[in-house]
Amino acid sequence: MDKIIKFQSHQEAQELFGLHDVNIKSIQREFKVKLTLRGGHLKISGTSVNVKKAGELINYLLDALRQGGEKIGKTDLFYLIANFKKSGEIHANGIQPLQTGLNRSQSSRQIGPKTEGQRQYVEAIAKHDIVFGVGPAGTGKTYLAMAAAVEALKKEQVRRIILTRPAIEAGESLGFLPGDMNEKISPYLRPLYDALYDMMETERIERYLQSGIIEVAPLAYMRGRTLNDAFVILDEAQNCTAEQMKMFLTRLGFNSKAVITGDMTQSDLPNGKPLGLLQAKDILSSVEEIKFVYFTGFDVVRHSLVQKIIEAYEKNAQQK
Repeated sequence: MDKIIKFQSHQEAQELFGLHDVNIKSIQREFKVKLTLRGGHLKISGTSVNVKKAGELINYLLDALRQGGEKIGKTDLFYLIANFKKSGEIHANGIQPLQTGLNRSQSSRQIGPKTEGQRQYVEAIAKHDIVFGVGPAGTGKTYLAMAAAVEALKKEQVRRIILTRPAIEAGESLGFLPGDMNEKISPYLRPLYDALYDMMETERIERYLQSGIIEVAPLAYMRGRTLNDAFVILDEAQNCTAEQMKMFLTRLGFNSKAVITGDMTQSDLPNGKPLGLLQAKDILSSVEEIKFVYFTGFDVVRHSLVQKIIEAYEKNAQQK
């Protein structure tokens, strides 16, 4: 079976094909079709099922380009194809950022969800005041939450951003680390700083840190406070005890939003300590105003091998 798709311009064909035809090669490989460009027309050849699927994807990509979308990157195409093959549908937000809008990174790369799980997560953050993002590393839990926080600050929906995480790591004690308290806790907060510096100018971040518009602090510093007009992100929540989790959740004040991220399988709490994240899931999952979003290995946006590694570990855990 053959299907013909007409391009509006030579530039449109170039943008669809990608550098060294990498996009078209990926579509041919994944859908087992042959693509031939002749005189402004793209011919898709293969079985009727495969041609139909490849044609739907290509038409979607062309529509995105014609509506002013960015050039299609290899990573974006990888996740769009993966989403399509998994669900049988092309999600409206497969490549373009959500209509709620996430900002650009410092490298001018548009930040937005790349998988269905990420799309649900970003939509949940927009609609709910408390959102739990639970799943393996590399699924964008912290990064997307940070992007949403920066966007909320830019739109003046909140007056400050507060980033926090438990200062516990692989059984080590802060007391045995060199330096003063700031030097002791800095390594634990580094991932939050990394994401922040990817989204805002260095000068602005430094100015906001000095004025308190952005605050990065260990979880222990949240005790006794009421957080009003703030976007609060609690990272690495699997390292919270039950008491710490309750303490954090009850800090939320008026006009504030909280996102809690964590991976149940990566806790560094001493044996016998109850996981605050697990307890929160059991106690709060029935509260309608609180949203839990669960990521899987499919939502990992790192090297494709990371997905397979996570799936292998999950399969091994299920067999035990």
